[in-house]
Amino acid sequence: MASPAFEDIVETFEFLDGWEDRYRHVIEMGRALPAMDPALKTPATKVDGCASQVWIQPLIDGTGAEARFDFAGESDAMIVQGLIAVLHALYAGQKLGDVAAIDAPAELARLGLDQHLSSQRSNGLRAMVARIRSKAAEAAA
Repeated sequence: MASPAFEDIVETFEFLDGWEDRYRHVIEMGRALPAMDPALKTPATKVDGCASQVWIQPLIDGTGAEARFDFAGESDAMIVQGLIAVLHALYAGQKLGDVAAIDAPAELARLGLDQHLSSQRSNGLRAMVARIRSKAAEAAA
């Protein structure tokens, strides 16, 4: 169910030696994300439950059952910006109805993120996944 972009991350992680290299890769992925339009950084797009500042704005392409999910996202923390990039690889381009079917904890566990993030970062990651899932469900309704 994971996208080719996410599978690329899984493969890259397999080749990186340790967590320092993996963290560096995640941070570089975050740096490569396009900047979010500052006008979108509003209380309505802010993700509650994150220790750092995080904004996620859904972007829906199309209508009905064939509509595709995407989002713009940004954080003031480098590692969290990288986690947004990981989630973008996991969810971008999926049909709206398929977003809820993605087992994000299981997919992210393939990267080992569940074991290498602080409890605050893990809580924030769960909050970002919950927002993505709820926004996709709202758009599908």
